[in-house]
Amino acid sequence: MPELFDVVELFVTWSESNLHLGVRGATVACYDDGNYEIEFSERSGETIALCTLSTEQFLVVWKSKERRWLSVSELLAAMVGRLSDERQQQVLEWARSMSQKESVFGGVLRGITQTLHLDFKAADRLLSACMSQ
Repeated sequence: MPELFDVVELFVTWSESNLHLGVRGATVACYDDGNYEIEFSERSGETIALCTLSTEQFLVVWKSKERRWLSVSELLAAMVGRLSDERQQQVLEWARSMSQKESVFGGVLRGITQTLHLDFKAADRLLSACMSQ
């Protein structure tokens, strides 16, 4: 559950306040009905919008009490957890296919590094350049 001063990322476009998907804000109030007051501001600190949102409309990306950004795995789990069972299954299948591709490309990178005596980053750049053509 979000807490005061957590940084959140908008999960929807909030056209009433001209805020787009992915914009970040801070939790400034937690209400008994399960809604939260989120302040969106410019880098200078000037408030752009103050919105009352439900947890379905945003995703916590920074835990203020713990003073840490959530990992990609935590963010993915939170996002996937909001999907229907059918969509979750599709994401799982996609992740499996990506894992297979990662294994294949990892093997190719190891082969390139051993054959050409390159470091991993150089092999990755070489493989990326070949694939982009």
